[in-house]
Amino acid sequence: MFDPKEISSYPFLINEKIRLSDTDRQGHVNNVSFSFFYEAGRAAIVLENEKLLLPDCFFVIVTTTIDFVGELNYPGIVTVANGIERIGNSSITVRQALFQHDRCASVSSSTMAQVNIAAKTSQPLSDEAKIFLNQMALTNITS
Repeated sequence: MFDPKEISSYPFLINEKIRLSDTDRQGHVNNVSFSFFYEAGRAAIVLENEKLLLPDCFFVIVTTTIDFVGELNYPGIVTVANGIERIGNSSITVRQALFQHDRCASVSSSTMAQVNIAAKTSQPLSDEAKIFLNQMALTNITS
């Protein structure tokens, strides 16, 4: 069963270096920086895969939630765990979590829509994109 706070639940992982500028005075990573780490995970899925975006299109965030369940500390590395929860006609829902030293610090869910740049309207995902995204699909999700 899918457990959002277990790193093994996610099929796609990236590592990001925690910078001093990500911290507060106590050396904890500030909440705003969590958003940047999640963005890096989504970008690794969307922007670095030519098969995903149609020409003249980009992805926009429709909704995002972040639940803070622990701390991240400097110095160190944060692992951004990523998986695709839902593939729609023109949108996807990405589930993510942040881990440091095998501890979950945060979980997130974001829905992104593919938009045509000129028309500023949603654009259906290609069949090739859906096949690619299915390779990162999460399994046994109940919540």
